[in-house]
Amino acid sequence: MSGSIDLVMAIKRELKALQMTYADLARALDMSESGVKRMLAREDMSLSRVDAICRALGLDFADLARRVVEAQPLLRSLTLEQELAVVSDEQSLLVAICVLSQWTAEQIVATYRLSLPEVIRALVRLDRIGVIELKPLNRYRLKLAKTFRWQPDGPVMRFFRKHALQDYFAGSFAESDEALLLSHGRISRALAPAFIERLQRLAQDFAQQHLADQKIPQEDKEGYTLVLAMRRWEFAAFTALRR
Repeated sequence: MSGSIDLVMAIKRELKALQMTYADLARALDMSESGVKRMLAREDMSLSRVDAICRALGLDFADLARRVVEAQPLLRSLTLEQELAVVSDEQSLLVAICVLSQWTAEQIVATYRLSLPEVIRALVRLDRIGVIELKPLNRYRLKLAKTFRWQPDGPVMRFFRKHALQDYFAGSFAESDEALLLSHGRISRALAPAFIERLQRLAQDFAQQHLADQKIPQEDKEGYTLVLAMRRWEFAAFTALRR
C-alpha cells in the first residue's frame, strides 16, 4: 500500500472515530462535500491541505503520521533476504534477538561487549530490512507480530541448528524452572495437525507473557528459550536396523 493511500485511510479512520461526516469536514475546509470526496478518492493532497485536515480533526501532522505507522500490518515472518541480513554477522543476530525481547540500546551495551555505535549500526540495518522502525534517541518500534516465527528451514533456523542446537540440548534441564520432555508414539496422521495447533498456542502464550512482563524490573526477569517441535522421525540408528 502506498503512502498516499495509507494517509487517506488514516484520515477516514479518524473521521469515523470522531463521528464526522464528509459534510462536516467540507465545512471545516470551506469546500463542497463532493470536493472532499473527490480529493480523498484521488488520494492527492497538498501539505497545506493535509495540515488543514489535521486541524479539523484536532490532530497535528505528527499525530496523523503516527496513526499511519501504527495501522501498518505487522510481519508474521521475514523473507529469505531479510533473514539472510539478520544472520549476516554475529552482532546483527545478537541485536536482532535482543530487539525481539524489546531491549533498549543501553541495555544491550551494558550486557554485551558491543559499543553504542556498533549497536546503532545493527539497529539501522534492522530498520533498513524492515524488522524495526528506528526512532530518535535510538528507540524503536518492533514491526513483528506476536505470532511471528522464523522460516522453518530459513537462514536463522539453519544457523540455530548448526551453531546453537547442540549447546542448547547439552544442558541438564534439571532445575525447577527447566524441563526437557521426550514423548514418542504412533498416532493417526489426521490428529497430528491438532497437536501442532496446541504447540503454536503455547508458543503464543509464551510470547504474550514476554510482552506483558516488559514493565517488570530487569533484575526480576530471566532469559528463557522455549523450543517446541513435532515431526515424523526415527532415530537414524534405529532406521539402520529396519528390515
